[in-house]
Amino acid sequence: MTIPHDFPPTLREVMLRGRWLGMLALCLVVAGVFAWLGQWQLGRAIDTAPPEPGMTEKVQPLTDVVQPGEYLAEPLVGQKVTTSGAWVPEDFIVVSGRFNDGVAGYWVTGQLRVAERTSIAVAIGFAPTREKADAAASALASRGAEQAELIGRVISDEGPVVTSDPFDLNRMSPAALLSRWHDVDQLNVYRPYLASTEAPSGLVDISSPAPDERSSVNWLNIFYAIEWAIFAGFAFYLWYRLAKDAWEREVEEFEDRSSAPAAS
Repeated sequence: MTIPHDFPPTLREVMLRGRWLGMLALCLVVAGVFAWLGQWQLGRAIDTAPPEPGMTEKVQPLTDVVQPGEYLAEPLVGQKVTTSGAWVPEDFIVVSGRFNDGVAGYWVTGQLRVAERTSIAVAIGFAPTREKADAAASALASRGAEQAELIGRVISDEGPVVTSDPFDLNRMSPAALLSRWHDVDQLNVYRPYLASTEAPSGLVDISSPAPDERSSVNWLNIFYAIEWAIFAGFAFYLWYRLAKDAWEREVEEFEDRSSAPAAS
């Protein structure tokens, strides 16, 4: 026969039972995983080798910065590059919704064949009206497969958007331009585009200032690291709360038994 305790168990006694020690071990494992994730986020938050100031203004060969099909790394967005190739005469296309020093207008774009079966989309120049943009595109097309040496900033794809007019392009998207280019079978294409720094006759130079210097600290990653630390702390709190709930139930049951009238 079980003899009732004279006193209810203490919280410490409940926590030291095998069941709750096992729960604590599980919480330690979970908290350890959260702590590791927090440390990983913190390591990504601080760039130990940030780009040198003015690095984007040092002109580099395009192939040293990005390869066809690759995404442009964030530190390299706006990097000045140089490349050469031949224009594809049929592929001078006007993109709307452009601004040049606050002036609304259009970009004339082209397909530059930089190597055998390899092309990059180029924003060639700015025009304030559609008529001038179309005229410049026609003039460039009339020159045929003209060779060109360009210097410009390499910029990430803006991404295509669906508009009410399927023939209107209002985003500088190599993916969208590719769907309108000619001779694209087995063609390698750069994911970013090149904004030329010097426009041909009939167009205005595209205003493309140097990108802001990046901070060596990524505050979003620091926020994530703090979140993981909070989750790790919550794992211990959850263990404590569950153990305390079990202890409180035992105390209530003990008090109920103690207050119950003895059987005659």
